[in-house]
Amino acid sequence: MTLHTFVSLGNDTTVRSIYRSDIIFRVLDIAILGLLMDRDHHGYEIRTQLRDRLGVWANVSFGSIYPALARLERQGCVEAVTSSETRLSSLSTGSLSGERASLRSLRTTTGLGRRGRKVYRITERGRRDFVSMLADPATLDDGKNFSLRMALAQYLNPNARVGLLERRRGDLIARLAEVRVGANNELLDPYARGVMEHAAQGVELDLAWIDGLLSAERSNQESFAHDAK
Repeated sequence: MTLHTFVSLGNDTTVRSIYRSDIIFRVLDIAILGLLMDRDHHGYEIRTQLRDRLGVWANVSFGSIYPALARLERQGCVEAVTSSETRLSSLSTGSLSGERASLRSLRTTTGLGRRGRKVYRITERGRRDFVSMLADPATLDDGKNFSLRMALAQYLNPNARVGLLERRRGDLIARLAEVRVGANNELLDPYARGVMEHAAQGVELDLAWIDGLLSAERSNQESFAHDAK
């Protein structure tokens, strides 16, 4: 993942770029902390899990993951500890040369599959910050990021999950209104209108899914409120 910062005096391009970079950093932090909520992970495992478990950033590189881990470590959200496991994990880097480099690195440090490899563990502060960021509507701002947050929604209480779903529902209703305008625009050719109609159908399906989730979560919300009394 490469972050580009564009400098353009006289407009707000720089501001938008910095804002977008900050959002990307926050999303990566949330994804990493979410994985560590389950158990400790090696750095190369985090890369694989981001793709295979959370479905984000299939091309995310170690050049993005390790700076994020270092940033989280400085903030006191994660700590590097020595692994006590004897386990061989898949070293998928996305390229043959990358996998060979990973294997060489492991063999020249502690030995592949031996004890003593460094893993990352979430701290108590990291757990608190993770839940706070996950529940904060300002941290994630589009459909892909919503999917990430839903994949980690087990760590939210029912009230927070309802709030997350309601905000997403509002975004989808606004999006549906936009694409319907395009679908009804007689100035567009049939192919362009067809694309807009297809987009509208996709949004409608998402809305139906959200409504089903909301119905279930509101039942959980009522049970949560009853148990809290």
